[in-house]
Amino acid sequence: MAGTVMLAYYFEYTDTFNVHVQGFFCYETAYTKPYLGPEDTSAIPPALLYAVVTGVPTLLITVTETVLFLIQYTSKDLDSREKTIITGDCCYLNPLVRRNFRFLGVYMFGLFTTDIFVNAGQVVTGNLAPHFLTLCKPNYTALGCQQALRYISHQEACTGNEDDILRARKTFPSKEAALSVYAAVYMAMYITFTVKAKGTRLAKPVMSLGLMCLAFLTGINRVAEYRNHWSDVIAGFIIGVAIATFLVVCVVHNFKGKQLLNEDPPQDHLSSNPMVSSPRVESPLEKYIASQLKPNHVHFN
Repeated sequence: MAGTVMLAYYFEYTDTFNVHVQGFFCYETAYTKPYLGPEDTSAIPPALLYAVVTGVPTLLITVTETVLFLIQYTSKDLDSREKTIITGDCCYLNPLVRRNFRFLGVYMFGLFTTDIFVNAGQVVTGNLAPHFLTLCKPNYTALGCQQALRYISHQEACTGNEDDILRARKTFPSKEAALSVYAAVYMAMYITFTVKAKGTRLAKPVMSLGLMCLAFLTGINRVAEYRNHWSDVIAGFIIGVAIATFLVVCVVHNFKGKQLLNEDPPQDHLSSNPMVSSPRVESPLEKYIASQLKPNHVHFN
């Protein structure tokens, strides 16, 4: 986890990894869309997105696990060992703490992994945003763009703000689409596999599809505001779905794990195996003791 967080930090906040400089054609219409302002002015700003993908799953998993634990806790006759948080030898953890730590830890690990995958793709490809030329502000006359098919590949062609241009070179895949769909798929699978209460047959798919719809709208918003291409959003969706599915299926095993409260171990394996009895052989000492304990019979003539 620490290594994943550090790698995500280096991708996000340092210039350790240089972004690939991708060229463009003069007056290329794919990159001349209007610039609607910085990311903070978006309908779904990064601060809101990061708060939702970290806060909502944490709250949902914690509340769900607590409710399930309390239901089982009050419905069973527990001994003192089951009611202990940590024993003296520090070998027993409360199942509620254990499951919360496991599911949330795996979720956070996947969140940082998704961020790393997305940042790596953006650095390697250097794909241009739809509004790239609007921020680049190239001098077409100096570049010899009398012909529209002229290809410009050098970085000095842009005259705009360098920070804005650098961000406009990092769009493939879409980070917002990947993070949102990762959180949605993870939560949808958690709700589906964990909640077994009666009366939730319709509530579970409604909640799951609602989360997926929010992630889909996040991707559409990126395209509508000319911040990403459709290919960027689709690639982000694929990465988020793949990582969430892998972690749920292969790491937490569909959230099954151990039960919230331990029950008595099954005795089926003991009763299923037939008992094989071997003949008992008495030792000479046992025979002697048995002969001494027999009552003496008196015969009367």
